Amino acid sequence: MSAALDAPRRRGSELGRFLEIQTLGLNLPFALAFLFLAARGVPSLWVVVLVVIAFVAARNAGHSFNRWADRTFDARNPRTRDRAVASGRMAPSFALGFALANALIVVVAAYFLNPLAFVLAPVAIALVFGYSYTKRVTSFTTAFLGLVQAVTPAAVFIAVTGTLALPVLLAVAGLLAWGTAFETIHSLGDLSSDRELGLFSLPARWGVPASVRLVPVLHGIALVLLALFGVALGLPIAYDGALVGMAVIAGIGDRALARDPTATRRPFYGHVAMGALYLLGVLLAIFVPAGPTLVWP
Repeated sequence: MSAALDAPRRRGSELGRFLEIQTLGLNLPFALAFLFLAARGVPSLWVVVLVVIAFVAARNAGHSFNRWADRTFDARNPRTRDRAVASGRMAPSFALGFALANALIVVVAAYFLNPLAFVLAPVAIALVFGYSYTKRVTSFTTAFLGLVQAVTPAAVFIAVTGTLALPVLLAVAGLLAWGTAFETIHSLGDLSSDRELGLFSLPARWGVPASVRLVPVLHGIALVLLALFGVALGLPIAYDGALVGMAVIAGIGDRALARDPTATRRPFYGHVAMGALYLLGVLLAIFVPAGPTLVWP
């Protein structure tokens, strides 16, 4: 009986590792925050379910397609050689089939949301599939990965409202800088392997010191753009307070990165904390009555 129960548990654990479920914390808080902002409050349960399904499915599609496309590179990289497909524990055909199935889920969810979301769903799928090949051809693969993350506010606003208002582009640009910063940090850990395998990244092209100096610049640009997005929407001070908190966490992480560019675990948890803080700031801005207006002397 114990063995019969252990087998499904092991398969579930392997699937969780395959999809890197822990990285949901990087982007899901932003998706939920933009969901509340687009709805100007609490969206309908139907919209919430469809958006979350589409978000998770798109992420699953990108991750599983990447494991299929990069399996030979992963097998030669010490950091990734234990991944399920690279190590042979999972068949490449399963990874590809899982990616295509999740891509179909994205299209179906978009169909039930609205016509514009349905029309643009293939564009989102092309982005989450396409990033797997950028490291083979361009050093700006980190920026492309940032673009994949930057689609989130546009996709959510389209899903909820059926349109894309111009102020949302400020959030898109902000998350582009934010995602590029994180992916630059992440690629620092693979610098030696990327060079050995002939793969491209910003650290491989510009070197470690320049890449480390770029990260706080990108963080600053992202926070300024998100602040302007808040101004455009007329969000109260709680939103700005969250951005200040994010700036503090980013500053601490950037200093730690400068001391040890290969230690990427702390920046990962820092970005998770900043995403959660952004969601909290949005919730407070929307649902907590604003206090007295601040008047500077």
